[in-house]
Amino acid sequence: MDDAAIVRLYWDRNEQAIPATAEKYGSYCTAIARNILGSPEDAEECVNDAYMLAWNAMPPHRPSILSAFLGKLTRNVSLNRYKYNTAGKRGGGTAPAVLDELAELVSDADPVEQEIDRRELLKAIDGFLAQLPAEKRGMFVRRYWYFDSVSQIASRFGTTENRVSVTLHRLRSKLHDHLLKGGFAL
Repeated sequence: MDDAAIVRLYWDRNEQAIPATAEKYGSYCTAIARNILGSPEDAEECVNDAYMLAWNAMPPHRPSILSAFLGKLTRNVSLNRYKYNTAGKRGGGTAPAVLDELAELVSDADPVEQEIDRRELLKAIDGFLAQLPAEKRGMFVRRYWYFDSVSQIASRFGTTENRVSVTLHRLRSKLHDHLLKGGFAL
């Protein structure tokens, strides 16, 4: 079933929307959640929560790219679950390592101030990613959006883990410089 038909099911409040979504995007959403959480049980629960959020969001929202919409919902639910799990030192998953890698790019500014600058920051990061070669952009996105492990990225791009690690380190450094030149306090 194509994405437009699945979205139509949501808009028609047809309960077949959830099974159709699970059939087409279940593995994709589960991979995102499992990479963040490390627990198959938590991942399954987060994916189901993401389906419920999709059900509640459509209508009025009509996503133009259903995979990106579902991926974002799954990622947000999974990160919230990760925060909950680690609040009591219960942890797991690969999220700690990925978040630690990006920690040096985050300032300790006031949350209100951060929200005001969020759109400009997103534009700056999008601009940085747009100027990268496809392979490097892919590695960056796989690591920091999908939380893929270095070994998964190496396998996907047919290279060594060392090369991926070095590339990601250099990209973080370049992003840091790019953001500083853009006037962001890091």
